[in-house]
Amino acid sequence: MAASKMVMASVTAIRPFSCAAAASASASYPGRLAPHPPDLIKWVRREGGFVHEAVKIAQDASFGLGLVATDEIPKGSELVVLPEHVPLRFGSLESDGGDVADAVLANLARQVPDELWAMKLGLKLLQERARVGSFWWPYIGNLPEAFSVPIFFPGEDIKNLQYAPVLYQVNKRCRFLLEFEQEVRRALEDSKPSDHPFGGQTVGASALGWAMSAVSSRAFRLYGKKLADGNYDDVPMMLPLIDMCNHSFKPNARILQDQDDRNKKMLVKVVAETEIKQNDCLELNYGGLSNDLFLLDYGFVVPSNPYDCIELKYDGAFLDAASMAAGVSSPSFSTPAPWQKEILCQLKLDGEAPLLKVCLGGSEVVEGRLLAALRVVLASDVETVQKHDLNTLKSISVEAPLGIANEVAAFRTIIALCVIALGHFPTKLMEDESMLQKGVSDSTELAIQFRILKKSVIIDVMRDLTRRVKLLSSKETATAQG
Repeated sequence: MAASKMVMASVTAIRPFSCAAAASASASYPGRLAPHPPDLIKWVRREGGFVHEAVKIAQDASFGLGLVATDEIPKGSELVVLPEHVPLRFGSLESDGGDVADAVLANLARQVPDELWAMKLGLKLLQERARVGSFWWPYIGNLPEAFSVPIFFPGEDIKNLQYAPVLYQVNKRCRFLLEFEQEVRRALEDSKPSDHPFGGQTVGASALGWAMSAVSSRAFRLYGKKLADGNYDDVPMMLPLIDMCNHSFKPNARILQDQDDRNKKMLVKVVAETEIKQNDCLELNYGGLSNDLFLLDYGFVVPSNPYDCIELKYDGAFLDAASMAAGVSSPSFSTPAPWQKEILCQLKLDGEAPLLKVCLGGSEVVEGRLLAALRVVLASDVETVQKHDLNTLKSISVEAPLGIANEVAAFRTIIALCVIALGHFPTKLMEDESMLQKGVSDSTELAIQFRILKKSVIIDVMRDLTRRVKLLSSKETATAQG
């Protein structure tokens, strides 16, 4: 994707979208938009915010640019506080007709699907990036000029991911950006310079991708206005300085919203969750996300991620084949009995508008819907099945509710599924590790690390279920001998 260029050089009050996102995606630590960016900490303080005296911006060997403690910070200390006017948010999509440029921007935002919400705020980010004298320039100038998300990978490294669900999402996002580029162009082709939300500049797919990536990797979804029912609407916001905290599943800080006692306006705070030692990075928990989402939205993956999983499609013929490979005689996943089909419909795995995506891995090891389906279809006694509710049948912690033989058959079928899933990867784990040792580009390394972790999830599931099968088999043997 080519970088966007200025087309109206006579418009002086703009900053050009010389977006380096695609070209620089291989840089370990991409530079910031401004060659000499403003001091972000000073700006936050000048705008009435607070930054702890022991917090500074520093380069970390593992995570790049982030916030670091220069001294010990006690638990409960406020680390960063932003007043209400500092976060960057889109605002209302309902135009009051007063500002033509804002009305155009709101109309474009309405065309963005909800699942790509980051693009909506990304439009606002691009508008402020283009505007000379923008209130948020001290923040925007400190943003990375490139992001390591897969939409900016070379084509070969997108293939190197080797995992169909993520390949689908990458291709979907790339198609959206190319199509949305045309929508933006059509919406702006007759705009006067004064009515143009981006100062007369052409906004290409590369600039749109940069903005969407900036938001997806840095924005927080926080409470907005209070609604009539007493709840609050959910508003994506970019939080200057706070968004430089790195991720950890065991964070040393947390983010919260509060009210300023003086004017009752919103404050966004980061507070020390634990005692923070000197030279420690400030870390927030970005959420219980799989490596698919970490890669797609943030451009990194997390080793030993307890929330990582692999996606499979529930398919009767495929399950029959896996079950037979596991030694189960005459499975009937493709032709379930009427009573089994009724339960599969309750599990949303059959009937109208079924949800056929199922997962292995994560905290459940086996998604409850898949486990219940296997237990039910591999059972022959309807009365035994009807003694249990769906929650029992879906729980792996409930040991062998339909008998040991049934449970062993279900687990062996899943192990066979795992073997088939591993076989779908073009390379083996040892080959991947060998490639990393040879030295590759950053995007290639990230793609290989991702697929290694996906294969590791599958192997971990196989090991867990093999252990369970051995325990069940030993119990069955002991019962037979007793």
